[in-house]
Amino acid sequence: MLEKVESGGVLDRLAIGLSGLCLVHCLATSVVIALLASAGGLLVAPAIHEIGLSAAIALGIVALGRGIWEHGFMMPSAVGGLGLGVMTGSLTLPHSTTETIYTMIGVAILALGHDLNRRAVN
Repeated sequence: MLEKVESGGVLDRLAIGLSGLCLVHCLATSVVIALLASAGGLLVAPAIHEIGLSAAIALGIVALGRGIWEHGFMMPSAVGGLGLGVMTGSLTLPHSTTETIYTMIGVAILALGHDLNRRAVN
C-alpha cells in the first residue's frame, strides 16, 4: 500500500512541475514578445499550446483519476478539471495578454487540484 501512495505523490508532483513550466513559458513568452517580436513568434505557436495542453490533460487524467481511486475524494479532480477547462478555454482566445492571464489562472487552479490530490493521499 505504501508503494501506491508514493507513486501517486510522484505523479502529482510531476503534474505540479508541468504546471510550473507552463507558467514559466507564459511569462517568458510575454517578455520575449515584448523584447523580440520575431523570436516571440516561435514561442506563441499554437502547436506549443496544444501539445502542452494535451500533456496536461493526459497527466491530469492519470494523476487525478488515480487519486479518486486511492482516496475516494472527488474535490481534487473537480478543482483540477476546472483548471483544465480554463486552460482549454484560453486556447479559443486570440494571442494576447488576456489569453496569457487566463492560461496562468487555469494552470494555477490545476496545480491546486494536484496539490489537494497529493495531500489527500498522505
